[in-house]
Amino acid sequence: MQLKELHRQFLEYLEIERGRSLKTVENYDRYLKKFFGFANISSPAAINDELVRRFRLFLNRENFKKRTQNYHLIALRNFLKYLAWRGVESMSAERILLAKAPERDLDLISVEELERLLKAPEGGDLKILRDRAIVELLFSTGLRVSELAGLDRDSVDLNKEEFSVRGKGEKVRVVFLSSRAKKALKEYLEKREDISEKLFPITPRSVERLLKYYAAKAGISKKVTPHVLRHMFATDLLINGADLRSVQALLGHSSITTTQIYTHVTDRSLREVHRAFHARRRKG
Repeated sequence: MQLKELHRQFLEYLEIERGRSLKTVENYDRYLKKFFGFANISSPAAINDELVRRFRLFLNRENFKKRTQNYHLIALRNFLKYLAWRGVESMSAERILLAKAPERDLDLISVEELERLLKAPEGGDLKILRDRAIVELLFSTGLRVSELAGLDRDSVDLNKEEFSVRGKGEKVRVVFLSSRAKKALKEYLEKREDISEKLFPITPRSVERLLKYYAAKAGISKKVTPHVLRHMFATDLLINGADLRSVQALLGHSSITTTQIYTHVTDRSLREVHRAFHARRRKG
């Protein structure tokens, strides 16, 4: 079977069998097209160690970041696993090792900046109430912006103070409302007079714009995005004693490795633990 047809079937497999989002499928498509364009081959049997080595060299010399290079390699590796599952002869996926990438820096704001941001939507008109509810809900739940924009009115039960959300890979998880988020949502919903089923008739891009606006209003010079609030949600939990597995569940990460990017941020609190307990033990 021709490589082009296997490529198409692999993307359909990701979407239908694996339940990957269209955005993820698009990314896989882009990364694989880059490899196939470079390789200029028509048969999966032509994929070998030397070809992959030259492709890695090409990515590096094109000045792709190590993390982006790995995205291309992960896409290729998963394609090769799919070929093996189909019984198509090709290179073993296990032969592709990822480049060592530097630890990812998290975009964070200070606790004081976060508080100013949460208080920035001031007023009682519907748009302000909506914006306040969005900001509070993002920090209370750690929702991805796509998850927030996709929420329906009837999916959020203010009496239970918790609700289910369908995230990446169609995985369902439970998230919880803080008292502030519950109050902001209640005030917003009581003011609404339309019959739209959506909790927030708004696009992810509009959420990004409103956060940028309120960050400037709050005097925050750093870039503030919905993902920054997701980061703040996770680090706040860890700093206050939550275990990594619980944070993984609340964020909807499929792998604990993804959640571990937050641990080095909270490591600074270990210094205080060391000072409080190590020094005290020596005094005895």
